Amino acid sequence: MTNPLPRPRPPDHASHGTHAAHGVALTPSRRRVLDLLAAAGRPLGAYELIDRVAEATGKRPAPISVYRALDFLVEGGLAHRLATRNAYVACGHGHAREAAVAFLICERCGEVVEADSAALKASLDALAANARFSPRTLVMEVAGVCEACAKAT
Repeated sequence: MTNPLPRPRPPDHASHGTHAAHGVALTPSRRRVLDLLAAAGRPLGAYELIDRVAEATGKRPAPISVYRALDFLVEGGLAHRLATRNAYVACGHGHAREAAVAFLICERCGEVVEADSAALKASLDALAANARFSPRTLVMEVAGVCEACAKAT
């Protein structure tokens, strides 16, 4: 059964700069990038994030610092990289690192819905086992048309 998840909401940070759901220590720079991703409610590219950080702080960060923050957030399970869009989204929920996650991406409006599925995980686990393969992540991107865009046609 696929469980669509709500749009990402701004993350809940403890006062120590730790993301509550994952116990990940966030520097002010990492927290800013995560907050900007969550507030956007849509995928953002690294250079769009650089522009948003510059707007928020009055200083333009070096691209490497934003890429490092994004790498950290992805590795910590707080954000996801959408390879087909070369963009990043804040994780909309606190799923387990080994969960199978599907991103349903509307080709018309760009809406992205993050969903997880125990059945998808079981299928991918079986596929990997049959191929004698050890996956690091179980992420799938599915392109199509969202309900709102389908109705508008």
